[in-house]
Amino acid sequence: MTLAVGSLALLIVPLLPESEPVLSGLVLAGWSVLAPFAGFAAAALIRIRSWPAFSIRRTTWRWLLVGIVAGVVGFILKGVLNAAIIALGFEENAQVPYYEAAGGGILPLVLTFAMISLLVPLGEEFLFRGVVMNGLLRYGAVVAVIASSVVFALFHGINLALPGAVVFGIICAELVRRSGSIWPAVAAHTINNLGLPVFVVIVSTSGM
Repeated sequence: MTLAVGSLALLIVPLLPESEPVLSGLVLAGWSVLAPFAGFAAAALIRIRSWPAFSIRRTTWRWLLVGIVAGVVGFILKGVLNAAIIALGFEENAQVPYYEAAGGGILPLVLTFAMISLLVPLGEEFLFRGVVMNGLLRYGAVVAVIASSVVFALFHGINLALPGAVVFGIICAELVRRSGSIWPAVAAHTINNLGLPVFVVIVSTSGM
């Protein structure tokens, strides 16, 4: 299901109008929200289970704080990995459409922020950790964490973001596995995804 959704995204992206980069970015951001929620909904309907089965349960403020710190650490690690990959000559950045959308004015920035920094973390954690990782735990923690993280990374495409997505996926998977709740990973994912709109605001206000 996840690979099918990712493949469909690859078919949609080339159809987006190049003359409207802001619209294209917003459409892609909307797809990034819809796809994981659709995947989670399909899995939940196929296998009707209680919310705790997907790790959707309460957590403590301590674990939320751990998630926030993990999000910052993950963001830094991704930056280091991306810099190393760019230094090797790989410069394709799949995040460009999102930057163009966020840089299109106040309304596109708000919409990009809402989708990428709030809704995407929620949908992706529900799907990749709540469904995929928990479903693989029967094969052991190592298999569940690594395999779900690889699937999570492949969903984002084979590009500059792939290695960083694997690393960040492992961080989120461990947060869910150790805390027993999806919410610390959602907190980490939200902090990580805040980097994009914050960067756009900094660049626009500094005139860079």
